[in-house]
Amino acid sequence: MMKLLGIVVAGLLAGAGGMALAHDMAGMPGMSQPAEQVAAAEPNTITIDNFTFGPATLTVAPGTTVTWINHDEEPHTVVNVGSTRLFKSGALDTDDKFTFTFDKPGTYQYFCSIHPHMTGTVVVK
Repeated sequence: MMKLLGIVVAGLLAGAGGMALAHDMAGMPGMSQPAEQVAAAEPNTITIDNFTFGPATLTVAPGTTVTWINHDEEPHTVVNVGSTRLFKSGALDTDDKFTFTFDKPGTYQYFCSIHPHMTGTVVVK
């Protein structure tokens, strides 16, 4: 009931031009966080959505673990480009995750082996 009341109040405030106040209500129990806060809660994450890796380029420090999450209904993989296989996921179904820790500086290109037009880059510096 409290969540429903909060949603109704937030909707009324948003409709009345009270977006800032509705935004502040996100911290109340039962209220969801704004999208920018949710995105910030998952640093070093690459999403797979609509047959695209996003962000297309991610820059991280050495020693950082990067997580890929598949939000598509189709399976995808994450495979580094190059003759030396540094990382290769299995087929990731919807909401599956793959992680890899980048220990050395460099530029790491990757692609989906099922859909090779899907590409991305991790820059470690």
